[in-house]
Amino acid sequence: MSLDALSDYLNGLQTAQSSFTQFNEDGSKSTGMLYIKRPGRMRFEYAPPNSGVVIAGSGAVILHDKKSNQPPETYPLKRTPLNLILARRVNLKQAKMVKSHTFDGEFTVVRAQDPKEPEIGFIDLMFSANPIALKRWIITNEQGTRTAVVLDGLQTGMTFADSMFETQVPTRAGNR
Repeated sequence: MSLDALSDYLNGLQTAQSSFTQFNEDGSKSTGMLYIKRPGRMRFEYAPPNSGVVIAGSGAVILHDKKSNQPPETYPLKRTPLNLILARRVNLKQAKMVKSHTFDGEFTVVRAQDPKEPEIGFIDLMFSANPIALKRWIITNEQGTRTAVVLDGLQTGMTFADSMFETQVPTRAGNR
C-alpha cells in the first residue's frame, strides 16, 4: 500500500473505537477500550484489574492510575509517537518521517518518527489491506521500551463528547 493511501486512511478516521490488548515490555498484558477523536484526541480505558485511563487531548497525555493516590502523570503529546497519527493532517510522505515501509506477509508496516524530535522514539503502524484498516501498533520510546497495542476491529463514525478527552486535572479546593 502506498504512503498516500495510508495517509488518506488515517486522515479519514475522524472518530473510532475498538477493544484492544496491550502487550508490555515486561511481559504483562492488559485489555480495554480505545476511543479516537481526531485531531489530537485518544482515550484508553483499561479493564480491571488495571482500571487506569490514558487520555490524549489539548496537546497533553495524562496517565491516571485510579488505584493510586498519586496525581496523574502528564506529558506533552508532541513528545510521544502517538502525535504522528493524531495530527490534524497526517502526511506519511513528509520529509524524513517514515523510516521504513514494508510488507511482512500479513501487514503493511510503516515505521514513523517525528523528524523534528527523533529522540522521542518511533511508532510501527500495521495495516491490513482490502479494506485498509489499522490493526496494531508498537511504540518504542526514547529508552527503547516497546509497547504493542492490538486492535480488535476498529469501528468508525460514532460520536464522542469532547469531555471524554479532557486532560485538565481537577484542582482541590485548598490548592488554588
